[in-house]
Order: sequence, then structure tokens, then C-alpha cells
Amino acid sequence: MNRSPEAYMHLGIVHFMLYPEVQSGNGPILESLGHLTADGFFQALEITHVASDGVRAELARRARTARLSLGYGAHPALLQNNLDLSSADSEVRQKAVEVMLRAVEEAHAVGAPVVGLLDGPNSAPDGVDPDLAIARIVDSLRQICHHAARFGIWVALEQFDRSVEKRSLLGPIDLCIRVSQMVRADTPNFGLCLDLSHLPLLGEDPPESVRRASDHIIQAHVGNCVIGDRAHPQWGDQHPVFGEPGGENDVEELTAFLQALFDIGYFEKDLPTSMPMVSFEMKPTSDQTANEVIGNCKRAFGLAWARV
Repeated sequence: MNRSPEAYMHLGIVHFMLYPEVQSGNGPILESLGHLTADGFFQALEITHVASDGVRAELARRARTARLSLGYGAHPALLQNNLDLSSADSEVRQKAVEVMLRAVEEAHAVGAPVVGLLDGPNSAPDGVDPDLAIARIVDSLRQICHHAARFGIWVALEQFDRSVEKRSLLGPIDLCIRVSQMVRADTPNFGLCLDLSHLPLLGEDPPESVRRASDHIIQAHVGNCVIGDRAHPQWGDQHPVFGEPGGENDVEELTAFLQALFDIGYFEKDLPTSMPMVSFEMKPTSDQTANEVIGNCKRAFGLAWARV
């Protein structure tokens, strides 16, 4: 077995989580790129909406120069604007779809082959027929996928928690698989992004979820979460570093997740990205720097990789 991870994957990092101040589309977008473009550990960078066409073009130029592949996460646009792709209100739902169509066009402009998103708040709470909500989200995703197909782009649905913080409809892996099957029946440029940070929030075993969703996974995120201590400043879906006291994920869990990806053949799949992607998603606290968080990612991965 070739022990170099570059032989199997592109290791990436979610730029807009490492620098949450850029999630609005403004902020120090270019200024924050310097050490990432110079760091040979990463081969991919996941970005989000950039308000300025000029800044977006310059970001893409710098990524090309540094040989960094780009991914695109549309999550901030949905979350910050309280948009819902499964809303029972057709006007609200269509507004969310239109924002995602523009996200697809931005991704195309920077050469990103995949757009990641989530569904939105759970529109099928107790007492509401979940099948109606599922039909609505499937319709929305098909519209987005049809538009994305014009640009050769794929859409990756990321599962989020159902009852902790984001409270999305599409969290449980079996439901995500069901939706993926329905969307793919009409638009094949669709798949799932499994996030090691979110699976504990759903009460799911990450390796088992990977195995169940093996035919549908086109992206993977790795990180941590805190669920046992509600008083913890990073309780919920706040992406603390690996090994955070009270957190759910450290080297052992990262090792098991990577091993599960190997077991299902993820690193041998024909995917829309040039190489299978595994991206770190972590957010610094007020007393942490981005560089410290990056160091945590590198060291945790190195320890886990030695065990796979």
C-alpha cells in the first residue's frame, strides 16, 4: 500500500469555517489565503459566496497558481438568510432554490466541480407528514441539479443534526439515502457529503453510516463536536478542534472514519472531483488562531493515517 495520502485523496479545508468572518461574502477573503496557498499539505480549498466578482476572480487565480482544487459550500447563504429548500411555502422554497442556482453559477466561475448544501430547518416536525416535506426537498434538489448539469457541476447534500442546533430534516443517514435515490432517479449529478462532525449529533455511528451510504457518498468532511456538556462554549455544531475536552472525535474516531472510507472503496470511486476529497472543517474560538487549528488538523491526521 502506498502510504502517501496524496495517492488516495485531496486533503482539503473549509475556508469559510476556518475564517467565519468571510461567510457574508466579504471580509479578509484574499488576505486569509496566503498560508493556505503556500501550504503543501492541502490540495483543496472549499470556499463560499464571494460578493465581489474581482475578488472571486483573484481567488480563483491564486488557487490555480498554487495547484489548489476548489470546492464550493453554499451553506452560509442558506443558514444566514433562514432559507429552506423544503419549506411548505412555495415562495419561500423557490427563493431558496434561486439562491442555490446563483451559487452554482459562482462555483462554475471559479472552476469548482461540486456545490455543497443542506436542506434547511426541519419542515416535518411531529404531527406533519414527512413524505410531503421529502417530496418538496426532492423537487428543489432536482431543480438545482438540472441547472448544475448545464455546467458539469454536481450537488452534494450534507446531513446536519435533527435536534441539537441546525435541526434539519435531512440528518438521519437512511433518510438522506432515500432522498438521494429519489433525486438520482431524475438527475444523476447528485450525492451525499458525510461529515464526521455531524454524525455524533445524530446519535449515529460514523463508520456504520459510511457503510450504509457507500453508494451515495461523493464528499467527506472531518471534524469534531460537543454534545455531552451543554455549558461548553462549543456545544453543538461549532466544529471544535480534534481532542477538545468534552468533544466526540479525536484520532481514534478519525482513524475509524478514514478506515471506513477505505473499506467502501471511496478512494477508488469515479467522482466529480479530480481526486476523492476529505476536508477538515474546524472553527477557531476567540482564543485560538487559524494557524493553531491548522496545526491540530495536520497532527491529528498524521496520527490517524499512521493507524489506517
